[in-house]
Amino acid sequence: MKSGTRLVLLTVPGVILLAAIYVWPMYGLGRMSFNETGPTGAMIPALSSKTWRELFADPFIFELTWNSIQLSVVSSTAALIFAYPLALFLFRTQSRWRGVIAALAIAPMLVNGVVRIFGWLAILGDRGLVNAALQGIGLTSQPVRLVYNWTGVTIGLTESLMPYMILALVAGFGRLDRSLEEAAASLGAPPWRRFLRVTLPLSLPAVALGWLLCFVLAMSAYITPKLLGGGRVFVLATEIYELSITSVNWPLASALALYTLVLLLLFLAAYSAMSRRQA
Repeated sequence: MKSGTRLVLLTVPGVILLAAIYVWPMYGLGRMSFNETGPTGAMIPALSSKTWRELFADPFIFELTWNSIQLSVVSSTAALIFAYPLALFLFRTQSRWRGVIAALAIAPMLVNGVVRIFGWLAILGDRGLVNAALQGIGLTSQPVRLVYNWTGVTIGLTESLMPYMILALVAGFGRLDRSLEEAAASLGAPPWRRFLRVTLPLSLPAVALGWLLCFVLAMSAYITPKLLGGGRVFVLATEIYELSITSVNWPLASALALYTLVLLLLFLAAYSAMSRRQA
């Protein structure tokens, strides 16, 4: 058997599995989005573009799009800022505690998302730890509103994205070469200049990959905006849930889900094009 034929046969099970898990459900969503909703709310099998016209005619959809993109950009950037120093430390340290620190860094991934959100509600609430500390040291006389708004959602989403950012950065730091930093130090460059001129440029591919991964996760996040937002934060994921569960408008929910998927694919395509251009 030729090596090319053997390679094709080896990929067949994976292709079938991917088709069953991803392609078929996407086809179901696409087909459902062309159905119509009757006056009673019942779904009527059809082949109509009415749902899509309704989707793009509603200005609220574009507001949801902007909200989702803005939240994803801010939370992904914040996760990058907080995760970068820790990831760089984990990559460079030779301490015997490296494994313990790495385990603690990704420990939030082992905790259910709903449990983490209720923990943030207890910490950021009006009578939570943060407000108690602020009032205790006299910085505020009234509780600062940190939950059921965009601030709380951003904090909770940033925390949930940090383990993924750390893993992506540590995996992508393989291009860092300590000899280049040592050469810069031997030429008299201070630590901050070595970081800006050597370390940071070499780590930019890892930064871009980690940021994009967290951006995609943030765009599809539902639990954090729903619970920490308290029904006051509206993004694409929460609207899809409301349309499918509360309003039971499955055609419109399917169309909005596909619309969100296309947005993510466009961002991935833009990243791929930029990567090829810089290569």
